[in-house]
Amino acid sequence: MQSIVRMVAGCLLAFGFGLPATAQTNWPEKPVKLVVGFTAGSATDVTARLFAQKFAEAWGQPVVVENIAGNSGAIGVDRVAKSVPDGYTLMWSGNAAITVLPSLQTLPFDPLKDLTPISTALVMPSVFLVNNDLPVKSIADLIAYTKANPGKVSYGTPGVGTPQHVAGELFAHLAGIKMEQIPYRGANLTDVMSGVVPVGIQNAGAAMPLVRDGRVRGIAVTSLKRSASAPDLPTLAEQGFPGFEATSWFALMGPAGLPKPIVDKVRAESLKALADPELLKKVSAMGLEPVGSTPEETRAAIAGDIPKWGQVIKDAGIKPGP
Repeated sequence: MQSIVRMVAGCLLAFGFGLPATAQTNWPEKPVKLVVGFTAGSATDVTARLFAQKFAEAWGQPVVVENIAGNSGAIGVDRVAKSVPDGYTLMWSGNAAITVLPSLQTLPFDPLKDLTPISTALVMPSVFLVNNDLPVKSIADLIAYTKANPGKVSYGTPGVGTPQHVAGELFAHLAGIKMEQIPYRGANLTDVMSGVVPVGIQNAGAAMPLVRDGRVRGIAVTSLKRSASAPDLPTLAEQGFPGFEATSWFALMGPAGLPKPIVDKVRAESLKALADPELLKKVSAMGLEPVGSTPEETRAAIAGDIPKWGQVIKDAGIKPGP
């Protein structure tokens, strides 16, 4: 009997059944990759590197940021979704690739089935802003001006399918107005300042320095509550659109099947990073605010946002960009 027990135990170890607990206890024992779906220097990349440094210091192993850019971050997400769930390939993901793109195109991964949420770390609202010469100082003014000038009001965004684009379309639908979206690659504030495009919707990190300098006029933020980076700007909810929320966020993710002890360890370390005054100072300067959600809260947010933005995309007839 003892020989049979030893044989079974040996087989279990041989096939890996006895390894997860040990691997999880000692993880990480080698370098960890943190995949970013955007190029070096982007906000996604910069914030990822801040957290990667904190993780490396805590774990005693290199945490290497790997930039796999393309398709609004979806190529990087797919790489992580298809990786081995051993904790050595993680992702620092923006929300567009996993909550907006599924309704714009067929993706090679399922955001809910093929990924393990760990924690939403940071969130950033977008800002509705206008050219200083436009007679618009509030959302009510923007609606009235657009109705009085049908077909003449356009708004710039960082691109098709971005959080700013769907925020603009949701607003237009709720307000009963039509505005033409002008997609840019990144910030579009120069054209808003010059009046080429009268309205812009841009993330707070890019928008607020120009708003504070008076080069453009901010009229609203897209978060449910006023943003610490723009405390003087009212929300859309305050201006007649209760429940309006359209933010950008960054979350730690892994492939499906990522062991819970690893999930817990990564989230615990991310919470420690979010408590670091120097890191908070740096992300605050970028218009970002700490979140630190649970895996369940992150999953629920994704599950809620996919149909929400899917309906906006359907109603607005949004098609994938070039």
